[in-house]
Amino acid sequence: QVRLVESGGGLVQAGGSLRLSCAAAGSILSINTMGWYRQAPGKQRELVAAITSGGSTNYADSVKGRFTISRDNAKNTVYLQMNSLKPEDTAVYYCNAGIYTLGLAGAMMHWGKGTTVTVSS
Repeated sequence: QVRLVESGGGLVQAGGSLRLSCAAAGSILSINTMGWYRQAPGKQRELVAAITSGGSTNYADSVKGRFTISRDNAKNTVYLQMNSLKPEDTAVYYCNAGIYTLGLAGAMMHWGKGTTVTVSS
């Protein structure tokens, strides 16, 4: 069984920084793309940033230049460094990963339970 565990959320003032972490654990053979999504109250879940196993990244336009995604393949962990936070960044942030496990031919998408980020003005 595979699980993703996020950490690092919290309350921060506008202009501040937070670093989110997401560790994958379980019977993992390999992980391809890992990403962060967010869902604000009353809104749809949206992609914030993603990173491939080779290190290629993409970002939502709203966070470019402020957020940085990275990963440690040896630790099966993805990070999201969030700087210059704005009140509109307030949301529940979810980790997502495509994971290969024993007994399955392809990667399955897994989600974490989410961590809350609140940015006060």
